[in-house]
Amino acid sequence: MAAFDRPITPPPQPRIVHGDAPRREPNSEVFREQAYIDGQWVGSHARSAVIDPATGHCIGRVPMLEADSVQSAVSAASRALDDWRQWLPQERADLLLAWYALISDAKEDLAQLMTLEQGKPLTESRGEIDYGASFVRWFAEETRRQYGQTLPSHLPGKSLRTLREPVGVAACITPWNFPNAMLTRKASAALAAGCTVVAAPSMETPFSALALAELAARAGFPPGVFNVLTGAPEVIVGGLCAHPDVRALSFTGSTEIGRLLLEKSAPTVKRVSLELGGHAPFLAFDDVPLDILVRAAIDAKFQTSGQDCLAANRIYVPRSLYDAFATAFTAAAAALRVGHGFDPDTVIGPLMHERAVERMERQVADALAKGARLLTGGHKLPLGPRYYAPTVLADVTPEMLIYHEETFGPVAALIPFDDEAEVLTAANDTEYGLAAYIFTRDIDRIERITKGLRYGMVAVNSVKMTGASVPFGGVKQSGLGREGGPLGIEEFSDIRYVCQGSLADFERQF
Repeated sequence: MAAFDRPITPPPQPRIVHGDAPRREPNSEVFREQAYIDGQWVGSHARSAVIDPATGHCIGRVPMLEADSVQSAVSAASRALDDWRQWLPQERADLLLAWYALISDAKEDLAQLMTLEQGKPLTESRGEIDYGASFVRWFAEETRRQYGQTLPSHLPGKSLRTLREPVGVAACITPWNFPNAMLTRKASAALAAGCTVVAAPSMETPFSALALAELAARAGFPPGVFNVLTGAPEVIVGGLCAHPDVRALSFTGSTEIGRLLLEKSAPTVKRVSLELGGHAPFLAFDDVPLDILVRAAIDAKFQTSGQDCLAANRIYVPRSLYDAFATAFTAAAAALRVGHGFDPDTVIGPLMHERAVERMERQVADALAKGARLLTGGHKLPLGPRYYAPTVLADVTPEMLIYHEETFGPVAALIPFDDEAEVLTAANDTEYGLAAYIFTRDIDRIERITKGLRYGMVAVNSVKMTGASVPFGGVKQSGLGREGGPLGIEEFSDIRYVCQGSLADFERQF
């Protein structure tokens, strides 16, 4: 039996943060249980409970709005658009900067609210508030840089130029894993471009979006410029897709839902940008010290408890290093502290819902049935029904579900490889193309692999790759368009071409 075939017995067990999970109430300064339409807080008779995934406690309830509310919000955004698009760029910039300052000042309240509704550790929530606010500041600055062009004329006596204009009302549909930053990344770009916004947050984490609406109101946003709707996705999102006055739709979520929204938006020919699923490969090479590879792979895999489209799901390791890596990586994964997000020692929080736990169980059971080895984890934890142990599977093969399905949880798949050409082919063997990681000292190898990988983003010798200045997005079925950076504002703007001649020259033709 080869060294890398030996099972680790007994598998290390996860470190659990013991004690009763604290029950906290949302801070009333930013907590709102109504939708926000045309500058007004709006309720409904039907309401939906929002559950703390760590404890199962109800945090609060939000309205289940109906189709007439979608119409009201889009109508308000359409009315506001006529004035908002005429604001001077520096005026829009000043308002966005006021919003940025309020978000920054409310950082702790926003972070605690996020941990309550999403479950991620408080340190991660604080980081997300900073990350989300950075987009507001970035796009505030970009309002002044929406340049047109002067074109060389092919027509005698004519001057040619282009202007950049807002596309119109923008629908921003956001997920539960980054409930603050995904909205600020979309909305601040749209607002900077001169669009008005109707946001539809995930019903599992609506309070972060409603808190942003509260702060936008305090900043002085005119009625109708920024609206937030809550309700059944088929009513709210479906209504936004169908509405002809919604001219841009930006969505972050699963590839499956992205395909559906693209189809539903086709009849009205919207500008659609999609940030969809990922199945990131992590390519380790043996010219990097083992401890660095292990630390990097742990960070890349288990960020946001693995509930991240950038999470490294397939970890490729040279066969010569495979056994040593598997042993060290397993020990590091088992040492990750699992617990409530408000416990300062927590690294891995609960999964968002029990469907996610079921997905982990299905993928792990399938892999083990097809020959994978369980090195640690592979089970739920006694902390609650949404806690799943950090899990490591060795000897994962293409026949297994986890090799092709996005994991979105704390389960790592280890895969040995023999040479560079083999691992490059394997890394590209997926419908996804969002992000990939490479760790190597070889400059020539970096050049070859970055050119060969079919991914929208590649991190070389780094786990962190995102930021406000980055054109975030993927290729293949990981999405359309880019968010953030100078390109982010283009998703919400149109180009108008103007050909201008002399009236006197025209009259002389007759």
